[in-house]
Amino acid sequence: MNAGTGATRPRLTPNPSRCALLISENETVPLDRRVWNECRTLRQAGWEVAVVCPRGRDRWTASEEVIDGIEIHRYPLRPADGALGYVREYAQAMVRIRRLVRRLARTRHFDVVHAANPPDCLLLAVRFLRRGGTRFVFDHHDLVPELYRDRFAAGDGPPYRATRLLEALAFKLADVSIATNDSYRRIAIERGRMPPEDVFVVRNGPDLARFRPAAADPTLRRGRTHLLAYVGVMGPQDGVDHAVRALAYLRRRRRDWHAIFVGDGDAMQSMVELAASLGLDHAAEFVGWREDADITRILCTADVCLAPDPPSEFNKRSTMIKITEYLAMGCAVVSYDLEESRVSAGPAASYALSGDPQDLAVCIDQLLSDPQRRARMGRLGRERAEERLAWRHAEPELLAAYDRVLAKRAVAGLAA
Repeated sequence: MNAGTGATRPRLTPNPSRCALLISENETVPLDRRVWNECRTLRQAGWEVAVVCPRGRDRWTASEEVIDGIEIHRYPLRPADGALGYVREYAQAMVRIRRLVRRLARTRHFDVVHAANPPDCLLLAVRFLRRGGTRFVFDHHDLVPELYRDRFAAGDGPPYRATRLLEALAFKLADVSIATNDSYRRIAIERGRMPPEDVFVVRNGPDLARFRPAAADPTLRRGRTHLLAYVGVMGPQDGVDHAVRALAYLRRRRRDWHAIFVGDGDAMQSMVELAASLGLDHAAEFVGWREDADITRILCTADVCLAPDPPSEFNKRSTMIKITEYLAMGCAVVSYDLEESRVSAGPAASYALSGDPQDLAVCIDQLLSDPQRRARMGRLGRERAEERLAWRHAEPELLAAYDRVLAKRAVAGLAA
């Protein structure tokens, strides 16, 4: 099979002289699970690994630390809101990333720089490393042009065209691109004009060492029969408002449930206010971010887990990591009928066919009334996680992508 098609390849031979620098702006590490999984895989393959990322808000605030043999260097960053706010945030991040990487580059040579979007311009901040032979990997987490349109209800005007230009520049700077699924791989090839052999699919998959089914905690139901759960980011595009409105419809049908929303984000406070305005303030509990032990306890107690991302160009092409984590915990899932959500969940989810929260409520109601179906979906989900979705299945493609970028560097060296 060709590169990027899911073929199983041998791991790289451990070689501690190889050094990789991973750059993230969207989230701190190790909170960014995908970047952290990639760091650990590379480290286990013998690479020296350093990460440059923003400081966390409430935790992971140290400027420098070493975890599991991985160096983490964090810069201060004030999150922004609104289109102009994001421009200021990204400009600030670019300056601080460049300054930090220059300092790190004085003491070592980076064989590979691996930049995870958003934004799509991070490789520009470290372009000076090219002169020393460093090669670039673009880790395509999000479709930024589509995300911009969804988040700001924008059309195809100059700001949207600017996001397309930056996306094209990221692909042009990259020696190898990593896609989270086949939809993103097609975009890298067709829109980014990357050679197919330089695009690898490294799926977002849960680390099953972290996601292990455990005993349920009935107290989380707050005296009700059933527990509903949402675990994930709460941004405008994530559809938490759809989940809250669906619960308002569900409450008209039955009141034997309690809902817990785990996570944080730009939309969290407005979601708390929306739930209160719909009379759900005692039925829907927003608990913010939680540690792994709490998340495990919540998911192992939940009867149904919610993936309310509404239909859009961005969401239908994106892999929702919360769905794969729900499956790993053996949870029945309710989702809208999105292309990549079906690829992930298959028969382990119940799909609302329209973008209407009332349809989500119907799906939840049906599952709560059918414990045998829920149990069957949970078993199927855990099997999918173990057999095809777990992070260990993505590791060979990540290492193959690094094998490819090193091979391209060797060819360039011979040509020089």
